[in-house]
Amino acid sequence: MNIWLVMLFGGLITFGIRFSLIYLFGRIEVPETMRRALHYVPPAVLSAIIFPELLLRDGALDLTFTNTRLLAGVIAIVTAWFTRNTLLTILIGMAALLLLQWL
Repeated sequence: MNIWLVMLFGGLITFGIRFSLIYLFGRIEVPETMRRALHYVPPAVLSAIIFPELLLRDGALDLTFTNTRLLAGVIAIVTAWFTRNTLLTILIGMAALLLLQWL
């Protein structure tokens, strides 16, 4: 029962924080400079999550052909470049990683 209460209250707190920010941004005028800066937050966060997984192995930079994650990432990047389809990019990237690890 305690786990459910923690999950419920944690969800409510998270919702409250996010809703308050959305509500405030709808009521105040955000400067254009801030809007342009916020436009780059998602790619920066995504890059900070993805690039260490692709480039680092055991804490060291690994740019060799034995780095299956890097090769699958390159295949996913090429797929994204040509198709502009997020779902297809994820599926092809995952399939490439599984195939490269199997080989």
